[in-house]
Formats: sequence, C-alpha cells, structure tokens
Amino acid sequence: MLIETGRHGQQVVLTLNRPDKLNALSYELIDELMDRLNALERDDSVRCLVLTGQGEKAFSAGADIAGFAPDVAASPEAAWRNFVMRGQALTRRLENYPKPIIAAVNGIAFGGGCEIMEACSLAIAAGHARFAKPEIRLGFPPPFGGTQRLPRHIGRKRANEMILTGDAISAEEALLLGLVNHVVPAHELLPACLQMADRIAESSAVAVTASLRAVTRGLNVSIDEGLAIEAAQFMIAVASQDAREGTAAFVEKRRPVFCHH
Repeated sequence: MLIETGRHGQQVVLTLNRPDKLNALSYELIDELMDRLNALERDDSVRCLVLTGQGEKAFSAGADIAGFAPDVAASPEAAWRNFVMRGQALTRRLENYPKPIIAAVNGIAFGGGCEIMEACSLAIAAGHARFAKPEIRLGFPPPFGGTQRLPRHIGRKRANEMILTGDAISAEEALLLGLVNHVVPAHELLPACLQMADRIAESSAVAVTASLRAVTRGLNVSIDEGLAIEAAQFMIAVASQDAREGTAAFVEKRRPVFCHH
C-alpha cells in the first residue's frame, strides 16, 4: 500500500509510504490518497486527519519526476492532463476537505510535498524539517498550486524568493513565515498532531466544518463576499442541535455535550 492508515480514536493518520523514494508523489500514490480521502469523508466517526510521511527523512520530496518525465517528453497536453490536473485536484481536495487535515511534516517537504502541506488546514513540523520549491531548477514553475497558495500564505516577495531560487528554508523559518503552526522535536511530532486533533474534536463537527469552509472560501473573495459566506456558514451551524446545546451549556455553566462527535 502506498498510503498507510492508522486509527487513533476519532482521528486517522494517513502515511505516505514510499520511504525508498522519499515519499515522492507518484500517480498511483496520488490516486490512492484521493480514494482514501473520499472514503474517510463519508465516515462520521472520523473527526480529523493527520497526513505524514514514512521514515525520518521526508514528508515528501515532491513529484515523482521519473514517472512524470515520459509525459513531458510526449507533449505539454499529456503533462497537463496526467500530472498538473492530478496534482491540482489533490491539493484542492485537501484545501476544501470538510474535516481538518493536519500535516505532520516529519522531514523534507519539497516541491509537491510542500504544496500538499500548504493545502492542509494546519501543519506541525519536526525540528529538522525543511521546505523548498525546487521546480525552477527543472525548468517549470510549481504546478500543484504552489504559485497561488504560497504568496497567499507568506506574501508575494517571500514566495517569489522561494520559487525563483529553489532554496530550502528551515522549520524555524517556516514557523516565522506562518507556513506551519508549531515546530516540535521529531519524537513529539505525531503526539502533538493527535493532541491538536483531539482538541478540535471536543467541538461540534458541524461548527468545525462551517469554520473551515468560511475560511477557505473567504480567502479568495472580497471582504463583503467573505462576510456573506461567513453568515451563510453561521446559519448552517446555528440550525444544528449542537448550537442550541452549546449556548444552553454556556448559560447553565456546564460543559456542552455535542451530538456530532
């Protein structure tokens, strides 16, 4: 299996499992990850996902260039259809996922690996993790959404430096730039991600999904359109039993018992 699945209570850990290739994103691995995401979305017992890489060296070194090269040689259309469309569909899926996805960056996150991390809702990195956009050295720009998400995350000039030089940055620098939420020692990485997931799972699933959708959709529209999106997601959440329970519990000074767990 190219994607290993581990269950931890209400949380699921998905592990990119090509350690001999530094967890490079082959077509087969991307397709398998998409299938796994589709299945877990339908499982109401799963509240959060953690995405990580096998081994201590790499989260993912990026796209499997050896697998992609024949399409580049064939035609731009083949490269776009088989490679770019597949990669962009994956990062868009991660970005729009209705459950939080926490990237546990256990090593290098280069190229497509960095783009996957950017698309996740949250990210925690091991201290030795490194991040880079080396695609420029291969003769093309980042094609899995990296030219669009990175400047939205860290600003235009910082993104241009990473994209145009291909130089790697450290986990600490990624933290300062806002690319990751926390940096922890490697042995604490998975526990830290699961602890964050458990913290999120204490809240209403309806409210969590509504919050994720409001943030993701609102990023790319004007403030007025964003406020309309926020109001619409609020209306969806406030119509739920969880909202009535949450407000009642606050008034009654007790812990809420949400039905969507």
